[in-house]
Amino acid sequence: MPNDNGVSRRSFLKATSAGAATAAVAGCFGGDEGNGDGNGDGNGNGNESGNGNGNGNGDGDLSNVEKAQQAWERAQDNPAPEDEETRMEAYLEMEEAIRDDMILLPLYHGLTERFWYDTVEVEPTGSLGSHRQQHNETTTEDGTLNLINSGVSSLDPIQSTDTASGVIINQVYENLVHYPNGVPEVENQLVEEVNVSDDLLTYTFTIKEAQFHDGSELTASDFVYAWRRLAESTASERANFLVEPGFLAVEHETEGEGEEATIVPDSLGVEAVDDRTIEMRITEPQPSTLDILTYDSFAAMPEGLVGDIEGYDGEYSQEQISQEVMVGCGPFQFDMWEGGTEVQVTAFDNYHGSGPELDAIHWQIIEDDEAIRTYYNERNADIFGIPTPFYDQDKIEAEEDDMGRQIGTYGELENGDTVNYLGVSEMSTFYFAFNARYADKAVRQAIAYVTDHEELINQVFAGRGVEAFSFTPPGIFPGGNEAYQTFVEEWPYTPNETDREGAQQVLEEAGFTPDEPAELTLTTYESEVFNEAATITRDKVADLGIELELEQSEFNTLISRGEDGELQFYSLGWIWSYPSIAYGLFGFEPENTNTEKIPEDADGYYLDWQVEMESEE
Repeated sequence: MPNDNGVSRRSFLKATSAGAATAAVAGCFGGDEGNGDGNGDGNGNGNESGNGNGNGNGDGDLSNVEKAQQAWERAQDNPAPEDEETRMEAYLEMEEAIRDDMILLPLYHGLTERFWYDTVEVEPTGSLGSHRQQHNETTTEDGTLNLINSGVSSLDPIQSTDTASGVIINQVYENLVHYPNGVPEVENQLVEEVNVSDDLLTYTFTIKEAQFHDGSELTASDFVYAWRRLAESTASERANFLVEPGFLAVEHETEGEGEEATIVPDSLGVEAVDDRTIEMRITEPQPSTLDILTYDSFAAMPEGLVGDIEGYDGEYSQEQISQEVMVGCGPFQFDMWEGGTEVQVTAFDNYHGSGPELDAIHWQIIEDDEAIRTYYNERNADIFGIPTPFYDQDKIEAEEDDMGRQIGTYGELENGDTVNYLGVSEMSTFYFAFNARYADKAVRQAIAYVTDHEELINQVFAGRGVEAFSFTPPGIFPGGNEAYQTFVEEWPYTPNETDREGAQQVLEEAGFTPDEPAELTLTTYESEVFNEAATITRDKVADLGIELELEQSEFNTLISRGEDGELQFYSLGWIWSYPSIAYGLFGFEPENTNTEKIPEDADGYYLDWQVEMESEE
């Protein structure tokens, strides 16, 4: 479907391992096909005993955390098309505050690489990632598509925050619109027509005729119910996408005040005009409306399926719908999920669209790099990622297509096979992040001084990425390429070098010495390359005044600990679900990083950046 307003959309991910994996949080992430595209939100800590290293923000007495808070509010207070310059200036100020306070250290922007045997016919994916691909047109010789995934957290669309879960949800549930194959051009999925009012505040959707997997017919009321769950259910982790400014900002009423405020049941500005027509009223023009509606959490679900909002008893509990039951309109229906082992879906014969050509899709859940290598070398996976420890860039023979993607072959693998290859730049950022409750600003800055981005990418990540000095990727940086180049030139922590003197100076000024070091734990998910990156960082700061302990954690555990405010310093990643600056930066609004409120009342990165603002009051 044409995007009348040049809309864009967003999502999050996680980075799990080497070239093969990245995991993130917030939107959806996880690792399909073993190469990890996910979303991530980072958190950081940092104490405000900053020592000032020439990174002042130039705004008088404003601290960086205050600067970020005010900039975010300014952007949200100026949503109109004519206010774009104001928003861009505010977003640039946020990037400067993140950099100068070093609450999060960007490492690299990702490169999605996909490898597949000739036994499968599959379309190349775009810059929004292979996790966006619905496999209704994919074929294999035996009718089953075998993939690798990382740990799945929930099958309930309103809880979709990671790629591993999102890739399953995307096969079973459907939205009004989507990005086919991860190419950033919005198209119809369950909608036939969209009309927008002259004031850009009312959207009227005419939906297709389609059937749910339980045999019931799709109606407009099913969307109203599903979106009410997204807004009202206590299990929802993406209500902000529906009701908050900067996202859809759909009309609604609230009751209670402050942290106790909740959405009044059935007050959402979404109505079923008739069986095929939905009307949605938003409070301010939002050019990214259709892009936001591509997000997994806006999927249709039969009305009354779950009894977690007022007015419905439900056929299933929310726990069942998150772990045992899926009822969507997609080309595949849920078959089974065996904990941390495997997931399978099978073809839905009454699918409204073309396909599916497959009988089933099976995901083996594997997070260990060595186990992934064994699995694909034994030809158990049709499409897969190659973990960086086993990856050789010299084995790629590829040419660029008209979308800038590298398409060709890779090989030989250890089993002697040459496989198909796809390489595409993705809108993602992988990073080390801090929690401000634990990491002093001087410690954060010292780690930035010793981080050599070029070294990490080439020596640890086998060249699979582009140096990242901003959280927002260059292609959508506020102010465009010229502003991005200026931002990079002003990077204050000696780019692409290990600046031990700079690190030592900032630590000494804060009172940290080898005899009295700052103590910090860096947590990475189970990945050889991220563990190697962590080890390099630990060794570089060992005799400078930082005692850095390392630990690894399963991805889901890492996320839970982040939400609980238990991570001090950690690695994650973020993948944009749609090309919007605000979609990535919303997680840095200091008040939104409060882990005492995440995930119910806040959904920012696990930074607890707000403590620096509170400590200044």
